[in-house]
Amino acid sequence: MTTTQDPWETLHTTALLGTDRRPLPAAALPLADEVDRSDPATALLELAALATVRRRAGALPVPAAGPPGPPAPEDRRPVLPEPAARRLAVLLAGRSGGTGGSTLANLAELLPQWLATARARGLRPPGALIPGLLDAARARSELRPDAVALAGPLGRWLAEQNPDWRFVLRTAGDPAGRPGQPVDHHLWHEGLFAERVTHLTLLRRRDPAAGLELLSGTWPTERAEDRLLFLDALQDGLSAADEPFLEAALGDRSKNVRATAAELLSTLPGSALAHRMAERALAAVRLADAGTHLLVTPPAECDAAMQRDGIAPASPTGRGERAWWFGEVVAAAPLATWPRSTGLTPEQLLALRVGDSIDETSSSWADDLREAWARAAVRQHDADWARALLGPAPAPPVRGSGRPRAPRATGAPAKLLAVLPPGERAAWTAAFIEVHGLGEAFQLLGACATPWTPPLSTAVVTALARAAGSGAYPWSHSGVLGMTERALAPETAAAVEELAAGAAPDSAWSETFARLAGTLRFRAAMLAELGG
Repeated sequence: MTTTQDPWETLHTTALLGTDRRPLPAAALPLADEVDRSDPATALLELAALATVRRRAGALPVPAAGPPGPPAPEDRRPVLPEPAARRLAVLLAGRSGGTGGSTLANLAELLPQWLATARARGLRPPGALIPGLLDAARARSELRPDAVALAGPLGRWLAEQNPDWRFVLRTAGDPAGRPGQPVDHHLWHEGLFAERVTHLTLLRRRDPAAGLELLSGTWPTERAEDRLLFLDALQDGLSAADEPFLEAALGDRSKNVRATAAELLSTLPGSALAHRMAERALAAVRLADAGTHLLVTPPAECDAAMQRDGIAPASPTGRGERAWWFGEVVAAAPLATWPRSTGLTPEQLLALRVGDSIDETSSSWADDLREAWARAAVRQHDADWARALLGPAPAPPVRGSGRPRAPRATGAPAKLLAVLPPGERAAWTAAFIEVHGLGEAFQLLGACATPWTPPLSTAVVTALARAAGSGAYPWSHSGVLGMTERALAPETAAAVEELAAGAAPDSAWSETFARLAGTLRFRAAMLAELGG
C-alpha cells in the first residue's frame, strides 16, 4: 500500500534540500505543467504560490464563535472633554495634529503627563480610543498603571478578548483584593515571576502583614535571585514587624540576599542590627577630648558577626579593606547616634576636622566619613543630615572673589536632594543653576519634581539664554533640553519665544528655542483641556 505525500510537504522538502539536489516535484501538483521550469528556483516559488492558492481556496470556514459574554460593566466616570479626547488621539498617533506646522518634541514623551493628569481628574476616554491606549501601554510598561486605570472596566473587558492586552488583567485595580474581600493569591502560586513580584508589592501596600505572611510561606523554596527581588518588595510598609524575618534572612545562603536584608534592617533605627552597627560606628569614630576634631579608628578585621550583618570581607570597589569596612559600618548606623553621643548637630559635626589615632591632624578619613554619612542620609531619608551635607544653597560670589565653587556634597548630591521636600529641592537647584549654570545640573534637575516650579523654570531658561549667548552649541546641553520639554513650567513659553526671536535666524539655537516654545504651548493647551 502506497501513500500519497502532501504536495505542500513535497515543496517544503525540495526548498530545504535545494533544487540542485532534488528535482522539482512535477508529479506532485496537477498545475505543475503551467510552470516554466527553465529556472528551477523560480519554478519552485511559482509552485509554492499555486499551492498556497489551492490550500486557501479549499479552506472551510470555522464555526462562528459565540458572543463574548456579558458586556463590560458600566463606567460612571465623566467622559473626557472633546478637545482632550482629540489631544489623546494626537498623542497616541505621535502627530503634531494641527499645530500650524511648528516643530514639536517627541509627543510620545508627553503622553505620560497627559495620562497622569487625566487619571488624577477622574476622567475616562471614549471607548474608541481605548484600544490605542492599551496598545501604547503594551509597548511601554511605564505607562501601564495610568493607562489601565484610565481604560477602566471597558479596558479589562477588552483584555479578556485579546491576549495581546493580557497585562491589563494583571495590572487593573489591585490584584491583592479590596478591604473586606478575600484575597486571591493564585498569581502568587501560579503566575510568572514578574506577576508574583507585582502581586507581593501591591499586597504590601495594602496590608504589610499579609504580604510578609505570604512571602514567609514560600521563602524556603524560592530561588536565590527571586528571594532578592522579593525582599525589595518589603520596602513598602517596612516596619519593626518585619525585623524577625529580615534578621533570619541575614543567615541566607546568598550573599546578595544577606546584604539586602541588612540594608533594610539599617533603615529601621530601632532594629537589633542598627544597634550593633551603632556600637561598631562609635568604636570607629569618637570625639576627641578637646572636642575640636573627630578621631577615626577603622575596623581592624571583618569578623563573622560583621559578615552576617551584610558587610563583605573583600572590598568590591577597589578601596582598601579597612576603608571599605569603615564606610559600611558608618553608613548602616542610625544617624541619631552621632548627635546623641556627642551633643553636636549635623552641621557642627561636619565642620570638625577629622584625624586618626596615628595622626590627629590627618584628613585622610574625612571624605570616607562624609561619604558614609551621605549614604546613611539617603538610606534613612534624614532631611536634616541631607541638608547639612549639601550645605546652604549656592550664592553668587562677592565681587573680586573669583569663580564660585560648587558646594561640597560628598556622595551624590542628587540623591541627597531627593530626601528634601519638593519645594526646598527646587529652590536649592534653582540657586545652583543661577550660580553654576547647567553644566553640572542634569542630575539635580532629574531629582526635582515635575513640572518644575516657576522659579526653577525661570532659572533654567535664563541659563539657556546665557549658554546661547556664550557661543555654546545646543547639543552640549541636550540632556537638559530633553528634560525641559517635559518638565519646564508651561508659563515660561513666552520667555522662550523671545529667545527664539532674538536668536540668529536659521541658527541651531533659533530652531531649539522654537521647538521648546511650541512644546510648552502644546503642554499648556493639553493641561487646560483636562481642566488644569
